[in-house]
Amino acid sequence: MRYTTTVNRLAAEGADGWAVYRRAKEQMASGADIIEMAIGEPDVPTPESITDAAIDALRAGRTNYAASAGEPALRNALAERYSSRLGREIEADRFICFPGTQTALYTVMRGIAGPGDEVIVGDPMYATYGSVIAAAGATAVPVPLHAEHGFRLQAADIAAAVTPATSAVLVNTPHNPTGAVLTADDVGAIGEVADRHDLWIVSDEVYEDMIHGGTPFVSPLSDQRLEKRVVVVNSISKSHAAPGLRSGWCVGSAEFCRRLLPLCEAVLFGNQPFIADATALAISTPSPVAEGMAARFAGRAVRLSERLHEATDLRVQLPSAGMFALVDVSSTGHTGLQFANELLDQVGVAVMPGSSFGASLEHWIRISLTRGDAEFDIGCDRIIAHVNGARP
Repeated sequence: MRYTTTVNRLAAEGADGWAVYRRAKEQMASGADIIEMAIGEPDVPTPESITDAAIDALRAGRTNYAASAGEPALRNALAERYSSRLGREIEADRFICFPGTQTALYTVMRGIAGPGDEVIVGDPMYATYGSVIAAAGATAVPVPLHAEHGFRLQAADIAAAVTPATSAVLVNTPHNPTGAVLTADDVGAIGEVADRHDLWIVSDEVYEDMIHGGTPFVSPLSDQRLEKRVVVVNSISKSHAAPGLRSGWCVGSAEFCRRLLPLCEAVLFGNQPFIADATALAISTPSPVAEGMAARFAGRAVRLSERLHEATDLRVQLPSAGMFALVDVSSTGHTGLQFANELLDQVGVAVMPGSSFGASLEHWIRISLTRGDAEFDIGCDRIIAHVNGARP
């Protein structure tokens, strides 16, 4: 049978990157003693205020068709949130609501890139970025994120990768998997490159409220001169511990949203009104769980770094945000994939090989900081024992 070029382009995307995690889940389902430190699930439940709002909306009959760009109350709440954060008016017609950031990112990319286009993206990158670019028919052009720059995307590297086919730069700040946060200078320099070459800037900001310590967050949308070319995607998945609600949005210029809307209607024709009501409530005040999660994740990253540094030659790259830490395992003589497979098979700890996120992390692993403290410490014990050749 015949399949589309889109299906064929995506056939190999992401298949191998999750193999260690899938094996771990199979072993866990069979009763094996596995410490799962691969995936970043929030370590607290969704706040009751949000779940209660969704239940109340369901009971009130909020299950009809929704406005295709998003329910007015939610778009108004988003406009108030961004206007307050950016210090200037951001109108409601600059938002489109989606079932999660992934859907938003897919649709946005389909709107700004197509066959023959190139999209510049940092390497390492979140595991689905290659897929959303390929699904649009465009080609991902990875540029390395260097540890000596704190894994922050550098404007000079973007400029060196620009060709006549380049249509967009996909940035992720705070970054998954590195936890890097772009500075104001970084954002300004990236904006200058985008302006010079007439490029879109798509900014994935799902970890905006997961900053560790006092690191400031700066969105490309904060520079008013870039408004016509910046599209931000975000959601309540991380900030409000609600990944299963699948509630996200994009914010761009009014023209961008107007032009994108027919594509949204072809794919989705709106999302769930009862979830929109819960989301409007969620974003109307600061998250009751984000600050606590960020503090716990930061503390576990420091504890991981101290313990591995004291007992092994592994090196931890301390994140500035998010729920993961990168660990350089090159001192073992193994790649991250080899190390992750051995770690699972020999001591029952599941981590993600760095190569799942790009070639530049071939000798790294990514460790989730979301396990409870007791389980997290057991995982650290097992990693140390594995490196030192002893059973935990």
